[in-house]
Amino acid sequence: MKLFITGVTVLFILLRGVGSYAQTHCSGKVIDAATKEPVARASVQIKDTKLGTITNANGDFTLPLADTAYNLIITSLGYQAQTIPASSQRPLLINLQSHNNSLQEIVISASRTAQRRGEAPVAIATISKQTMEDTKATRIDQLVNKVSGVNMVSLGNEQHQMSIRQPMTTKSLFLYLEDGIPIRTTGVYNHNALLEINMPAARQIEIIKGPASSLYGAEAIGGAVNIITQAPPAILSGQLSVQATNTGYKRTDVQVGNTFGKFGLLISGYYANRRNGPVDHSDFHKTGITIRGDYTISEKTKWVNNITYVNYYSDMLGSLDSAHFADKDYSTPQTFTYRKVPALRYKSQLFHQWNNNSSTQASFVYRNNSVQQNPSYRVRNVASDPTLAYGEINESAFDTYMLAVQHQQAFNFLNSKLIAGISVDNSPSTYHSNFIKIRRDERGYYVSYSTTDSVLSKYKTDIRNLASYLHYEAEIVKGLKLTAALRYDFYQYNFDNALPPSAFTGAPSTRNNFKRFSPKIGATYNYKGAGLYANYSEGFVPPQISELYTGVKVPYLGPQTFYNYEVGGWFALLNNKLYADWSWYLLQGTNEIISVKNPDGSTENQNAGKTKHTGVEYGITYRPITALAIRFSAANSKHTFVNYIEKGIDYNNNELAGGPRFIANAEVTYKPAFMKGLRLAAEWQHIGPYYMDNANTKKYGGYDLLHLRAGYTIRQFELWVNALNAANTYYSTIASKSGSLLSYNLGDPREFNVGIAYKFGAKR
Repeated sequence: MKLFITGVTVLFILLRGVGSYAQTHCSGKVIDAATKEPVARASVQIKDTKLGTITNANGDFTLPLADTAYNLIITSLGYQAQTIPASSQRPLLINLQSHNNSLQEIVISASRTAQRRGEAPVAIATISKQTMEDTKATRIDQLVNKVSGVNMVSLGNEQHQMSIRQPMTTKSLFLYLEDGIPIRTTGVYNHNALLEINMPAARQIEIIKGPASSLYGAEAIGGAVNIITQAPPAILSGQLSVQATNTGYKRTDVQVGNTFGKFGLLISGYYANRRNGPVDHSDFHKTGITIRGDYTISEKTKWVNNITYVNYYSDMLGSLDSAHFADKDYSTPQTFTYRKVPALRYKSQLFHQWNNNSSTQASFVYRNNSVQQNPSYRVRNVASDPTLAYGEINESAFDTYMLAVQHQQAFNFLNSKLIAGISVDNSPSTYHSNFIKIRRDERGYYVSYSTTDSVLSKYKTDIRNLASYLHYEAEIVKGLKLTAALRYDFYQYNFDNALPPSAFTGAPSTRNNFKRFSPKIGATYNYKGAGLYANYSEGFVPPQISELYTGVKVPYLGPQTFYNYEVGGWFALLNNKLYADWSWYLLQGTNEIISVKNPDGSTENQNAGKTKHTGVEYGITYRPITALAIRFSAANSKHTFVNYIEKGIDYNNNELAGGPRFIANAEVTYKPAFMKGLRLAAEWQHIGPYYMDNANTKKYGGYDLLHLRAGYTIRQFELWVNALNAANTYYSTIASKSGSLLSYNLGDPREFNVGIAYKFGAKR
């Protein structure tokens, strides 16, 4: 009996050994090389066989593997295919690189769902995480200005205004989003909204040029900028960096994340400040932190929570007059003006995949935002007393409670899909401003101020928006896809004025409703690496609270409406080494809000303006070898008044102020194979001449900037030196004329940025 048991044991061991010899397993995890996020549904195929699998939601896979040498082919939409030797000795960690061919880029903003760039009938561009890592941008304009037709104007300390298919302007003609949800509520637009973004938390920036109201609603006229946040990494990874410049700027970034079974966590943040910069009264500091937690409830259901807090403060120096600008005098009479922005955003999103053709997502959003100012642009001198001036302290604040649901359904019929969504947004807002008295010294400097009991404005407005949208696309024949979208918006402003109505305090308490259908129709055609698209779209902007209720007896302004026609295309040649795209557009604005002069000499806002905007945007990227990339992006455009008589002055056929006819950005990047980890780049930015006033009486000559960047990665450390405005060009980021007064916003002088980063996380 003992001999029998021994024999059975030996046989069991031998059989197990034979089984192990004949059949084993290969397992691993597929992640994004730049972000370390898991790549779900990636294809893992054993080369020259039909055996394969796909990764799960955490990027994991397991394959049976005979005891023979095999190679695995890993592919996923938007990434370069990779071939690696299979291994049963240890789990594989596979880092996929994003695709260099823009036709293979995955975009989300064009339809609110992931799709190939070549299937979107819009002018859309992306800024990848790798580009962010290479640029080491201290401001978002240093990234988005690489895109053709985009000129984000720096006003100092992350303050800005925008130009996309519009002149440089502070008007509410651009929509800023985070994960497809507006950063601010409609009606309280702020041209500085992007300073409320925490850039270390971003994994991609997408820019739609032209109206996007059919999916996103109001204010998406010139363009929409969507910041897509990074998901938690599949493995423990992150980085810590510090940097400083010769112009008083210092910054620390931190990011750390990991996935623990079904739960992933990512914390991203930074602190930046500037002291004693090149211009007087220009200090600032900013703290930004984002915490994102992803919980995989099941293979088909995921719960994502994201909270961002930003605390921003900046001195407000104002612009330089012509004398200061000509003399390169960086002094300013301001000593106490400021802007403060505390902002909190929370998103809770539930994603469910019903089957391969059907998915639903539901989002709850809360915002708490305040802009507090002692603004330099409100300071006015007292003509009869050179020692006195007056100004104001104001605060605009709002909360948001928003619920949005979206469903996507794919059909076998014409390889089509339908996207439907509905959202409810309730955003109570408040505004108040107080008069202040200001003391001036013998130099004309504003040295101190005192508050008073005089209240200029005090009101609250409940802003409510009910919206629904449909987006449908179908492949009529192979390569030809048609897209149609329609959105309905209903806005209600419930205005409650706490003061007696007047030109200072605002309109009487009232309620105003605005509603609008926004359609879009487009088509794309792709054939062997080349494509064409065309679309017609409409956009609208309801009046801002400040436009509708300030200084009027009866508020009666309506929405501004824009009609957009565009065609474009793309092609890839030389085995995808050369890629180019282009777009032509005609954007017509109607019912634009302007200040009209009445017969009695008074002025009031009316929907009475018409404008026309035309242009061609184009870009080309050439990669002759893997180590070298050459990019050129540009736009030729013209912005003209069609019917525009403001304050009794006829501007018809004039060009709009702040609209250069030509802008361009070019960059050469070199990452030599003989010195792994080294990168060198040179970037040129050109802003052409433009009129400084709508009367077209004076032009600003524009400017050219040269930026040089160098970085070196050795093991887990990265060092970099950037020389921004390397030629030390003296320029104004925007120049304007009002009456006989000229104003210049001074651009940064030559700035050397030196930094070091420590990165951790396993690599293949």
